[in-house]
Amino acid sequence: MGKYENLAREIVGKVGGKENVISLTHCVTRLRFVLKDEKKAQDDALKKMDGIVTVMKSGGQYQVVIGSHVPEVYADVCPLVGIEGGGQNDAAQEEKPKGSLGDRFIDTVSGIFQPILGVLSACGMLKGLNSLFSFMGLYAESSGTYLYLNAFSDALFMFLPVLLAFTASKKFKLKPFVGMTIGCALCYPAIQLSALSGAAEPLYTLFGGTAFESPVYQTMFGIPVIAMDYTSTVIPVILIVYFASKVQKLMEKIIPEIVAFFFVPMFTLLISLTAGFIVIGPVATFGSNLILQGILLVRGLSPLVAGALVGGLWQVLVMFGLHWGFIPVYVNNIMTVGYDNIMMPFFGATWATTGVVLAMMMKTKDKKLKSLCVPSAISGFFGVTEPAIYGITLPRKKPFIISCIAAAIVGGFYGIIDLKEYIFGGLGIFEFPAMIDPAAGDLNNVTMAAVGAVAATVLGFVLTFLFCKADEEEGEQQEEKSALEEKGGSVKKEVLASPLSGKVIPLSEVTDAAFSSGVLGKGVAVLPEKGEVKAPADGTIQAIFPTKHAIGMVTDHGVELLIHIGMNTVQLEGEGFTSRISEGMKVKKGDVLVTFDKKLIEGKGYSLETPVLITNADDMVEIVETEKTSVEFGDVLLMVIF
Repeated sequence: MGKYENLAREIVGKVGGKENVISLTHCVTRLRFVLKDEKKAQDDALKKMDGIVTVMKSGGQYQVVIGSHVPEVYADVCPLVGIEGGGQNDAAQEEKPKGSLGDRFIDTVSGIFQPILGVLSACGMLKGLNSLFSFMGLYAESSGTYLYLNAFSDALFMFLPVLLAFTASKKFKLKPFVGMTIGCALCYPAIQLSALSGAAEPLYTLFGGTAFESPVYQTMFGIPVIAMDYTSTVIPVILIVYFASKVQKLMEKIIPEIVAFFFVPMFTLLISLTAGFIVIGPVATFGSNLILQGILLVRGLSPLVAGALVGGLWQVLVMFGLHWGFIPVYVNNIMTVGYDNIMMPFFGATWATTGVVLAMMMKTKDKKLKSLCVPSAISGFFGVTEPAIYGITLPRKKPFIISCIAAAIVGGFYGIIDLKEYIFGGLGIFEFPAMIDPAAGDLNNVTMAAVGAVAATVLGFVLTFLFCKADEEEGEQQEEKSALEEKGGSVKKEVLASPLSGKVIPLSEVTDAAFSSGVLGKGVAVLPEKGEVKAPADGTIQAIFPTKHAIGMVTDHGVELLIHIGMNTVQLEGEGFTSRISEGMKVKKGDVLVTFDKKLIEGKGYSLETPVLITNADDMVEIVETEKTSVEFGDVLLMVIF
């Protein structure tokens, strides 16, 4: 146990004890509990404890706000609730997390995909670039360059079940290498039967003449196995791994410990994979066939409605792996009729998702989210939307819904104009050449496809801009800020407003080493847009330097501040600066302290990076910096807990 052992014991006791804790994680400032019964937690007692800022409840989590030293508190809480390294309490494994079924589903899916989002985006970009370079004639599709780059980018998508098996195993508490073996079995070449490419005749057909009609090429233990290609699929491996986690738990109970090391994984693999190939995989197939038959029925009644259904539901179908039911019809239509118009309304979903991501990229001030939006948008442009769905839109719900609405509108448009694809095309922008009508000899079909793509992108962009917050976390941060401002008791804090308007610069990026090293104090810097400095809080002016470029003040709560206007501006000897204050003067938050001639100072070659420092930071418990990249006068710049 560490230095926060006593605090940890108090927290565990007041959230209802070890037996009330299902799982525990932490973020930058708070412990995030999932409790069996939140009513057992003592909210008021926790809020009054030294070392706790406040308590909040959101998204099925019981959140105890600690501050930036939360990792140390978390490390001391984990062993007290039976969690080693975080995750789920073994004593509460049977308990289900709080929240609606939809919330739990989204949490599970996004949690499984989160660890691979970076490489997923990278492969999507590489795949798109390889197709682009080939299309531009830099090298042929038959060249070795194309072959190897395609392998580099396509490998993740082909063997996606292996990666998802690993992350799903972590989520469902299955031994990871058992899970990975399940993923490998689903992608095993010999199991991807030659019959799938039409090289063999089926032994017989199950459910002939119905939506569930399926060929059987092999049997296992005398039970028919319906042929299905599981490479690149998502839902089957997740369901099989979940089932395997339950089998593993059962095996651990009934197999003697002396032989459990090899018998538990053996029986887990045997039982779960047998059930997977015979039952779980085919269920996904039947589901997709059923949906397809429904779409065909609706299309016969109204192409507009059918197009809207395909476009609006396409991303949902992809998430469940049910879109595969459209592929046989798509292939059959192109091979027999010469074109496909059943699946084509899906094309709008790609662009709607890309438009949503572009809007979020422009609106957000969250650097992490912005960095994720850039490759996701590029991948979407090339037709690979999985990084956007699983990493950005689905976890935030509203952007995902908006992308589905925009895709449904454009899908309806594609249904009305009877959009067609004449050859097996690529994805994203590379799908347009496949829409050229060889009989008509014109580009009308391509033009209408492009109109729909632009409309979907614009719709997704505009709707996101109008109805989504700049940052999803912003509401949570504001909630925490309000809780801090209202909180009484033993925890003291002060919210310091920004004394300037401008771009926020991390202190570590300031050009002067004396400031960037933190030796003069902790805080941030602002690159000002206006030549005016205001008081960040009520307080007293301790010093105004003769050159007027630096201000020292102490707030009424005892926080000592240094506001240093520009780098090396002392050499101006006061030129361009006008002081409105004097030493010992009382000031109110928002009072103008100093004005300066921004153009004159910059014209003389001086940087106006302005550090706002807390010089007695060592006396404070925590100093929380703003996450905004730009601020206006009065915006929260620093939050001090002491």
